[in-house]
Formats: sequence, structure tokens, C-alpha cells
Amino acid sequence: MAKINLKNLEKSYGKTKVLHDLSFDINEGELIVIVGPSGCGKSTLLRMVAGLEEVNAGSIFIDDKKVNDLEPMERNIAMVFQNYALYPHMTVFQNMSYALKILKIPKDEINSRVQKAAEILELGELLERQPSQLSGGQRQRVAMGRAIVRNPAAFLFDEPLSNLDAKLRVQMRLEIKKLQTQLKTTSLYVTHDQVEAMTLADRMVVMNEGKVEHIGTPLEVYTKPKTLFTAQFIGSPAMNILECECKKGEIILSNGSTLKINTKHQGRANLGLRPEDFSIDDNGPIKLKIELMELIGANTLFHGRLEKNNEPVVVSIPGVLENKYIGKSVGFSYDNSKIHLFDINSNQRIN
Repeated sequence: MAKINLKNLEKSYGKTKVLHDLSFDINEGELIVIVGPSGCGKSTLLRMVAGLEEVNAGSIFIDDKKVNDLEPMERNIAMVFQNYALYPHMTVFQNMSYALKILKIPKDEINSRVQKAAEILELGELLERQPSQLSGGQRQRVAMGRAIVRNPAAFLFDEPLSNLDAKLRVQMRLEIKKLQTQLKTTSLYVTHDQVEAMTLADRMVVMNEGKVEHIGTPLEVYTKPKTLFTAQFIGSPAMNILECECKKGEIILSNGSTLKINTKHQGRANLGLRPEDFSIDDNGPIKLKIELMELIGANTLFHGRLEKNNEPVVVSIPGVLENKYIGKSVGFSYDNSKIHLFDINSNQRIN
């Protein structure tokens, strides 16, 4: 296991700056997931830690040793790529053992390490097959096995599940979490999929435009997002954001509706309401004209607009509900303990 410290990292391509003074620490044995939209700099950051991208400014430490100028093979880390990066002409055994042969590890130890990794990943019966004879999930397990046999100080995962179908992604997500729990190897995992981030991470790093928006446990990030971007990016359906006015213990929406809340903030703000925190209530303060209803398994989504000002709002209600509400005005109440407020200018959380 290793601890990884990132200090004031910056990266530019020509005049385009992709990472801005980025700093955070990864504790020994911790699985950190970096999540954010495409182009936010998360894969670039991972490649810098791996030694595949030059650091323009700042420092990377692995176990208190600065590694900025070290080659990838000198950093004692193993990377798992989204395209598996397997040698097509080699068997599973040969793919998993190749790096060890390059390092001139004794043959008996190579066999022992490969067999142990194969047992962990349930690859024992596949060791003589070639990649073309494997499913996508099996290929990804081979890629992870190749990383495991090296006994690295840390694992780096670059969107490893993005090429798999939905069912396989769920299966492999569970396998990666069990593997990390079993091996207790420090891991840095990059994804744009918030479900992966929420289910895998010990802590999440939410990135946007080359900057860190929020670092915290999945529960902290979801229930107390520090920024408006984090609030809207994490959660599906996305959090509803409405402009409001805060006055003496109540929130006044732009259509005149009011919600009770204990806040010291006075004046304009952005109000965040998660879809699942509404409930149908004929006497509720929020009235929506329902345009569409969607059944998504255990929940039903209401797509509506606030009466008077037409702002769109999405509500998620447990259960399978009939489409009888479409075209009608429906009242909703909200769990006031779960209201989110963000500064109108800085977009930082204020409650």
C-alpha cells in the first residue's frame, strides 16, 4: 500500500490550461474515484500520476517520494485501461506474466503470482485462452490480473468499465470493489459515470473544468454538495435548481410559492430540490402543471412546470402510478430538512 499526495498540479496544452492548481491526498488502502464530465481533466490527471503525461507545475508524491521525473515503470504502480490493452497473440497466462518476465522475476514466482491472481479473479480455466476467445468482462478481469501480479503500491483505473454493457458493468463494479477490499491496495479510479463513483468510492473527487469542486464520501457529496455544479452533476434525475428569495425563515419562489426553512441567509439564492424528496400533497405549497410521466422501475417521474412562471421541475415518486396526472395541476410538498441553498454569485453552498 502507498499514500499518494498531489500538490498544486497544473497542466496545459499550448495556451489551453486543463488543470488548475489541483491538490488532494489519497490515504493508504483508500479507493478514490475522480468523477466529472468529459473534458474536465480527470484522465489527464490520472496519466500524470502514472507518468504518462508531463507535470507543468506542482508535485506528485508516492510514499513521500517525489516522482515527477520518474519513468512509469519506476513508480511501482499498475494501470488498468478501458480498452484492456491485452496482447492479442498471447494467452491469458502470457498476458498476465509478461511484465514479470521483463522484470526478470524467477519462473516459479511468476507461476505462483499468476495462479494466485487467477484464483482471485476466477480465471483459472481461462489461462490458456487468447483474448479473442474471451468476453468483455473476462478481458477486463485479465487486465486487472496483469496489474495484480505486479504487487504494485497503487492501482490506477482509467474508465475500465466504459466498453462493457450495462449488466456487465454492474457485475464488474462489484468485482472491483470486492478486489480492492480484499487486497487493500491504494487505488485511483477515473469515471464519468456517477453510479460507479457512488458505489465504488471511499471518497469522491468531483472535477469540473480542471478544478476540484468537492472532495468527500459519496454520502457527503450527495447530501451536502458544496457547489451548484456538484449538486446538479451528482444525482439522477438531476437536482432541480430554482431562483428564490430568502426572508425570515422562509423561501419565496419566483412564482410566489413559499417554503419554510431555518436559514440565516437573506436575499436571492439558488434553491436546490432533489426529485426524490417531494411527495404528492393536494395542499402542498408547490403546484406543478404535469406535462409527462415516466415509469422507471420502482419510481415514477413527473415532468412538470411551476404554475405562473413555467419553470421546469422533475419529481420522483415511489411506486407505479397511472398517467392520470398528465395535463393537470398537482400539488407537492417537500422535505424541508433536505433543502439546498447556493449563493447566487459564487455558486457555493450556504446552508
